Amino acid sequence: MAAPSGTVLVVLHQARSTPGRIGERLQRRGYVLDVRRPSLDEPLPETLDRHCGVVVFGGPMSANDPNPFIKEETLLLERALTDHVPALGICLGAQLMARALGAAVATHAEGMCEIGYYPLRATAAGEALMPWPGHVYHWHSEGFEVPRGAELLATGEAFPNQAFRYGQNAYGLQFHPEVTREMMAAWTVRGAHMLTRPGAQPAEAHLTGFSRHDEAVCRWLDAFLDTWLAPV
Repeated sequence: MAAPSGTVLVVLHQARSTPGRIGERLQRRGYVLDVRRPSLDEPLPETLDRHCGVVVFGGPMSANDPNPFIKEETLLLERALTDHVPALGICLGAQLMARALGAAVATHAEGMCEIGYYPLRATAAGEALMPWPGHVYHWHSEGFEVPRGAELLATGEAFPNQAFRYGQNAYGLQFHPEVTREMMAAWTVRGAHMLTRPGAQPAEAHLTGFSRHDEAVCRWLDAFLDTWLAPV
């Protein structure tokens, strides 16, 4: 079979952010990455005619912020959903996708966050797609409602909505399968002030969790990306 070809639009939110192992795996599959950072005044494309997929990653901002780039990214996801362009939202990106579909994004009622590795349970719809890892990596204090018309694929404890699918090729993931060990080490240093929040795990637990759970996350990610991009 010939290698796939096409350009995937990648939306990041900080100067030092990277698409991590998702970017690596997309390139390994033959895709070209078009990386944009709207929060740093890099414009988004006016149309998605030249892109075969869109990935919007996480960031420290909120999907509810009034920043112009938040609105621009939400409109971008609306276009992708309307035009049936494969779309993937990670953490903030998933929350923006939920907002684009009319669902709410909010903090936990008791002020909890998920920063570290936490259990994940696939729903019947999720199990029908592929096996899921038992623990995944998080870094967030807000969560999304499942949009009307979407399928809940995986659930968690503090934040019950962890993954959804809308249509055949739009997915929102509350967790971070893109994170490498190097990225995790950097996050726990730069974001050390976040590790004292209710529900957050200490830095050493992040690295221990990586050793225990990352192999299963990698297996899942390979299967997931092939499922997500199958229509392409």
